[in-house]
Amino acid sequence: MELNNLKPAKGSVRANSKRIGRGQGSGKGGTSTRGHKGAKSRSGYSKKIGFEGGQMPLQRRVPKFGFNNRNRKEYQAVNLDTLQKLVDNGKISDTVDFQTLVDNRLATKTELVKILGRGELKAKLKVTAHKFTASAKAAIEAAGGEAVTL
Repeated sequence: MELNNLKPAKGSVRANSKRIGRGQGSGKGGTSTRGHKGAKSRSGYSKKIGFEGGQMPLQRRVPKFGFNNRNRKEYQAVNLDTLQKLVDNGKISDTVDFQTLVDNRLATKTELVKILGRGELKAKLKVTAHKFTASAKAAIEAAGGEAVTL
């Protein structure tokens, strides 16, 4: 250690040399840079989130209606014509399980899958999914396949 590389301890030196509220002689006494009167001049003041200076806050101005069911289950829809297209392209042959749908990017591994009845299914498939519409189940069984609910 030498005189040319001495430094004060970390946190011991302030960037702002003016200490606020230390009497009139400091030049920052009296109101201590807070101005006169009003909520901001008082101790313990903290502005609430979303406060707009007394104007009606946006959160209260915007109309709110309806109901959001926190227990709602969202299903990823897969139609029969999509399954038929996969058969035509040779990507699936006899069974369609959840992993097959994930591999073909029709669903992610965290989603629930529902098979819908749009389109026509000609191939005999064993389809496994979380839910089926009545028309989809009927179409799969009419083609000689099987609809298995997870």
